[in-house]
Amino acid sequence: MVEVLDIILVIIAIFAVVALLMGIRIIPQTHRGLIERFGKYKRYCDPGITFIVPFVDNVRYVNITEQMFNAEPQVVITKDSLNATIDAQVYFKVKNDEDSVKKSQYAVNDYEVQITALARTTLRSIMGGMNLDEANSQRQKLNELLGDTLKREATNWGIDIVRTELTEISPPPAVQETMNEVVIAQKKKTAAIDFATAVETEADGKKRALIKVAEGDRQGTILRAEGEAAAIKLVNEASNKSFIGPAVEFKRLETAREVLANNTKIIVPQGANLVNVIGEALGGQIIPISQKQKPNAPKNG
Repeated sequence: MVEVLDIILVIIAIFAVVALLMGIRIIPQTHRGLIERFGKYKRYCDPGITFIVPFVDNVRYVNITEQMFNAEPQVVITKDSLNATIDAQVYFKVKNDEDSVKKSQYAVNDYEVQITALARTTLRSIMGGMNLDEANSQRQKLNELLGDTLKREATNWGIDIVRTELTEISPPPAVQETMNEVVIAQKKKTAAIDFATAVETEADGKKRALIKVAEGDRQGTILRAEGEAAAIKLVNEASNKSFIGPAVEFKRLETAREVLANNTKIIVPQGANLVNVIGEALGGQIIPISQKQKPNAPKNG
């Protein structure tokens, strides 16, 4: 009887040890745990060791790190009735609070599938209201519109949309070829304008250089003319000072020579100085006497 009891105790001990070992669960740092008992939510588990009741409790491991899903390429119709292939990537993560972790498991069937499907339908809706050129030139706007729509919906699932990235917007081959030709033509036009601008700039430079040279020549001519005029003025002033007086004297002497050569007679008043009279005669009025004048006879009363 004692032996049977010992065997039972050993079995119970072994069962307890096995149950204890089976009840140990380790929650990694990158996950959070939800404990369910008989299929009903029981409690929330942070990272670390936790214990459950074997065969009774179940643990849901929820990844809270940032994840990326591809929306998969799809063909959409733009506002200008063109078919375009578009693709996007969605970066998201489950919020690490208890309520958000519970929503990610109990408020949505499969948030990965749901986010991918929502991203695809949202892209079709956005592209339907934009022209292809607008979509290509406003990718940042498309990213913002897609991200805002996903954030509004994903909040109810405990999901945080980190960012969205458009990875492809491809028009049909014929349209792509036409667009390439337009881009090439635009580049050629820009190159031609740049070349014409460079030639015009070079011509302007040469023109300014010639103007500068002509201006320099003009200034030089003006300065030379001014110098010559100043020299002539100085010569004239010196001539006036140095030659006018002697020239007058020379003219007087020449006049005296002519007077004396013509035997011109000068009347000298009584009591006057002969030299003074001759000087006044040379500088003033000379009275030539061509014939001998007789004194006037007194009139008869």
